[in-house]
Amino acid sequence: MVSFFFYLTITLFILTCLILILLILIQKGRGGGLSGAFGGAGGNTAFGAKTGDVLTWATSVIFGIFVLLAISLNLLANYRHDHTSNGLAPLTLPALPSAPASSGTPATPPSASQPPVEAPAAPTTR
Repeated sequence: MVSFFFYLTITLFILTCLILILLILIQKGRGGGLSGAFGGAGGNTAFGAKTGDVLTWATSVIFGIFVLLAISLNLLANYRHDHTSNGLAPLTLPALPSAPASSGTPATPPSASQPPVEAPAAPTTR
């Protein structure tokens, strides 16, 4: 059931992104915007007298929907990631070797069957 809402939210998010892009492109900016590219630069607006107010309002509403969909998509993706088992073991770091004892005695006593290891003699030079 979560997958259905996840893919539905992705579809609505992409559709909202495309609508938001088109709304921003048809608004008149300092340079005339996309409305000037279609021959509407001679008049005040390309789509009527009050298009600035309507397009600004529509852009604000679509942006609000965009933000809500982005937040819900993030929550659904996190929920889906946490509740799916992909068969992989959790990431664990290897254990670091412990430091040897500083008192000079070995950390583990040698067993009785092993003779003690002697330090090699230093080579003599002539």
